Amino acid sequence: MPASSISADVRGTLATALSSVAGNVYAYVPEAIIPPAVVIVPSSPYMEINLIGKTSIKLLLNYTITVAVAYNSNPGSLDNLEKLILQILAVIPSGYIVGQIERPTVTSVGASNLLASDINVSTYYTQTN
Repeated sequence: MPASSISADVRGTLATALSSVAGNVYAYVPEAIIPPAVVIVPSSPYMEINLIGKTSIKLLLNYTITVAVAYNSNPGSLDNLEKLILQILAVIPSGYIVGQIERPTVTSVGASNLLASDINVSTYYTQTN
């Protein structure tokens, strides 16, 4: 299976699961982010490989889900960010391991200030030759 199928299978599945949250969901880094936003990007390390004989490859794929809301007032923005994070945690598909949720930071994207936090997730993917 070509590498592009990994993205379609894994990130696409995750993006579909997250599509019910109250935000714009991107399975890639978009040119412009419209808050509230949920962006799924590869994390580091991206792929942890376990070769199983010569018939299959098992990968642990690590992703970062960046959650961002408009930064208008700190208490309101933080509340909106926390609500969106809880929505995301409720719809993470089975088979995904949720790691740490990083502290919120203010990020400038274009002319917009966003309050953003990262959720670290991992899942296994097996490719059979």
